[in-house]
Amino acid sequence: MRPRPVLHLISYVLSFIALGEGICWLISLHAGDPAQARWALALSSGIVLSIAFSLWALTRGPVSLSRRDGFGIVTFGWAAAAVAGSLPYLLSGVISHPASALFESMSGFTTTGASVLTNLEHIPHGILFWRGMTQWLGGMGVLILCVAILPFLGVGGMRIYRAEMPGPSKDRLTPRIASTAKLLWGLYVLLSLAEVALLMIGGMDWFDACSHTFTTMSTGGFSTRTASIAAFNSLYIEIVMIVFMFLAGANFALHYRALRGKPQSFVRDPEFRFYTALWLGGCLVLSINVWGEVYQGAGAALRAGFFQGTSIMTTTGYVTQDFNAWPNASRLLLVLLMFIGGCGGSTGGGIKVVRVFVVLKKILRELGRVMHPRAVTRVKLGRVSLEESTVSNIAGFFIIYVAVFAVASLAMTFYTPDMVTAASSVAATLGNIGPGLGAVGATETYASIPAAGKLILVACMLLGRLELYTVLVLLLPAFWKR
Repeated sequence: MRPRPVLHLISYVLSFIALGEGICWLISLHAGDPAQARWALALSSGIVLSIAFSLWALTRGPVSLSRRDGFGIVTFGWAAAAVAGSLPYLLSGVISHPASALFESMSGFTTTGASVLTNLEHIPHGILFWRGMTQWLGGMGVLILCVAILPFLGVGGMRIYRAEMPGPSKDRLTPRIASTAKLLWGLYVLLSLAEVALLMIGGMDWFDACSHTFTTMSTGGFSTRTASIAAFNSLYIEIVMIVFMFLAGANFALHYRALRGKPQSFVRDPEFRFYTALWLGGCLVLSINVWGEVYQGAGAALRAGFFQGTSIMTTTGYVTQDFNAWPNASRLLLVLLMFIGGCGGSTGGGIKVVRVFVVLKKILRELGRVMHPRAVTRVKLGRVSLEESTVSNIAGFFIIYVAVFAVASLAMTFYTPDMVTAASSVAATLGNIGPGLGAVGATETYASIPAAGKLILVACMLLGRLELYTVLVLLLPAFWKR
């Protein structure tokens, strides 16, 4: 990995962060926030912009990216964004401890939604808007935005795109990767505008509508209210959010094809069909399980089951009910949905539906080989036969994911009151979901976890958002050899 091109691209990432903080400063001025909040956002923007300009000036020159450079830019770029994004929290006094501020910022950019904040109604509007904006920027990817805007990246942009875009397959909507990045961000903005309009029709003001759109389309889950979406107590708003969470959890390439006049792409895509079946089945089972035991009416049970099921499976993490108090079967099902997550090419986290689908098909193939050892069969995704290398890569991802989960859960037992909290905090951060069970449940925050525990979870968030390989490859000695 060569430092000069890596730092040069990080300078552009930081410039976008500075611009976002500057926009939130204007929001803060408009909202009449306290002087300390306005000053914090303005100073944060100035500091980050100064660092970005200095890096840019010191590293100017032709940019050509190797595969190693792509991994370095994405991993260190996200880390730099999280550090820069923590400044408004610290300088405004909203969060006093650096580890907690970094936790909140990384949770935003990785669209995890885990928080250390309470009493959100008392936090200045500019800071809350920045909190939501970090998730919106992180949802589609700050570096993919760089690829879309910076023409000099050229071929090297594909290395960044492959390292940052979630899922085992990286659909190119056009032959040029910069055009693909533009189209993805264009779709993202278009869907965001549609949700803002629908939420405002439902009674939200522009601030809440924009803030919640940021965190719905990114499947992030940060809210402007302490009680999350339950604070609005609106069936209409919950239905709108269910629809957009579901869309955000699907592959954005399918949305592009649908807008191009091919809505049948959804039906023909095997991952989307499996995603829909899991979502529908999971939400119905949740609704049936809580009906009668938690909610007396079928309508209330369906409303709770579908909202929380959608929120958890898409890894958004919004809350309308205290699912920590639901029956054990429902809690276990929610944990399973946490691990599955959204589709490849979506803004959702988790293992991804396509990987679960392929692993299930591989298991069926191996069972079939027991009966017919001489049979030659291939794992298929729809009508497409997958290469053995792809199947092995997905199986390897599963093994590494479980190993990271186990090691991190063991480490978190030193910083949490019980095993449920330890394991669910790792599942919720590694899968970029947010709320877990136990002491980090639906109505709780991560504020009680010590600084060392928060740093472990920060690492889990980054590993989960960049899908393990992009980060773990940096730990190999061979990566640093010329």
